[in-house]
Amino acid sequence: MDIKRVGSRPSGKGPEEWFTGAVRVDPLFEAPDPARVAGALVTFEPGARTAWHTHPLGQTLIVTAGLGWAQREGGPVEVIRPGDVVWFPPGEKHWHGATATTGMSHIAIQEKFNGSPVDWMEKVTDAQYAAGPLA
Repeated sequence: MDIKRVGSRPSGKGPEEWFTGAVRVDPLFEAPDPARVAGALVTFEPGARTAWHTHPLGQTLIVTAGLGWAQREGGPVEVIRPGDVVWFPPGEKHWHGATATTGMSHIAIQEKFNGSPVDWMEKVTDAQYAAGPLA
């Protein structure tokens, strides 16, 4: 058994190359080999979001606070709320983050494949983000 005590793992700033706006990443767990699952609590300030990206083995988001948006390539922007669980299948290009006026936090869970849990791509443009969800 391995217990990670609260405060034993430092918070980090979401890297500018992968995020737009103020984002904090709090690591929750990373299972040791041969397991490959990891999870983090990610907090987005209003207007903050990920870049477009995919996950080789998929990703689950559990929204814990605030109000957010998520979009898969070619689909509409969807509103996500506390208690919502979002699944992105392996290889599905997507982004997620806070709404323009409200922050959002979620737990992100994904597995590594060949050592990596994510493939980062281009940033979501301000015009793409400003379009928001369909009314």
